[in-house]
Amino acid sequence: MNRRQWIIICGVGLLALLGGALTSQWISKAGLASDSSVKAFFANPWQSPDGKPVNTSEWQGKVLVVNFWASWCPPCVEEMPALDLLAQENLQQNVLFVGIGIDSPSNIREFLKSTPVSYPIVIGGLGGSNLSKQMGNSQGALPYTVIINPKGKAIYTKLGKIDEDELRKAIKSAL
Repeated sequence: MNRRQWIIICGVGLLALLGGALTSQWISKAGLASDSSVKAFFANPWQSPDGKPVNTSEWQGKVLVVNFWASWCPPCVEEMPALDLLAQENLQQNVLFVGIGIDSPSNIREFLKSTPVSYPIVIGGLGGSNLSKQMGNSQGALPYTVIINPKGKAIYTKLGKIDEDELRKAIKSAL
């Protein structure tokens, strides 16, 4: 190859790198959930994996860490032990973790047999995916985490696998 070809290849490579960096910033952005979407979240008729209705009024007035996940999503599964640890750490605080499974009830029940967690899991199904989008998940990707303060305002969102220290700080600021 001559020098001109190397310059062209390097230039195209730099443009691709720049484009990828800019695109990744756009893809990972998530907005805060609106007040109306938080109200819709609390009003949703959630059910546990065994089909029992869940009383969301017990969730209100707490710092609520809502994690949208699926059993077929590798980063979701990878972060569950960290979420469970953080749920245990904050057990004595006014903090509640809730997992919204974007999957079928039978898949979620089977998954929880091998990967139990101490926090409540509810069935989101396809409606849960739509609700996560309403709550700021513009990409509709998983995992997606939202923190709602005791006053019912969303104060934090994270698209992608959580960082434990970042989540600890966000929870502390919500208390």
